[in-house]
Amino acid sequence: MEEPTVVVGEITKVHGLTGEVLVKVYSEVPERFAPGATVYLQDGPELTVAATRNDRGRLLVTFREIADRSAAERVRGRALLIPESWLPELAEGRWWPHELVGCNVVTEGGRSLGAVADVVENPANDLWVAVDDDGTETLVPALRDVVVEVDVAGRRIVVRDIPGLTVPEETAQD
Repeated sequence: MEEPTVVVGEITKVHGLTGEVLVKVYSEVPERFAPGATVYLQDGPELTVAATRNDRGRLLVTFREIADRSAAERVRGRALLIPESWLPELAEGRWWPHELVGCNVVTEGGRSLGAVADVVENPANDLWVAVDDDGTETLVPALRDVVVEVDVAGRRIVVRDIPGLTVPEETAQD
């Protein structure tokens, strides 16, 4: 697949003898692992979901192409991908985490906080982890009161100058 891909899950364990696997889901699209849906195995072929079931809050998936426990063991630990073009459109002011990674974060005052290295999902709001050239991490809460502008195409995010958050403590006290 030549198109950029997005990780939507990971095969974490094998369950039983018939090729059923436990999938850690990273996708917010409810039908991503519905029967008949397809995903790509990292460094491998396309897989078609034959069946799914929930087991104590975990998603168990049977893929048509994984016939038994031996085949399932060979794919354990591998990511499940989709082409980026398969992602649904998001509402204005929302972004997929992979779109934010690599964007440079600067304060309104022009101070660089580094580039987004990770997006940590939380129930209240996501945290964007910006890492500067010295390895210093700044956790930026994805809130309207903090985020001023996001320009994914320009790879730039502007955030408010907030003492103790985006402004170093020693500067905040002066």
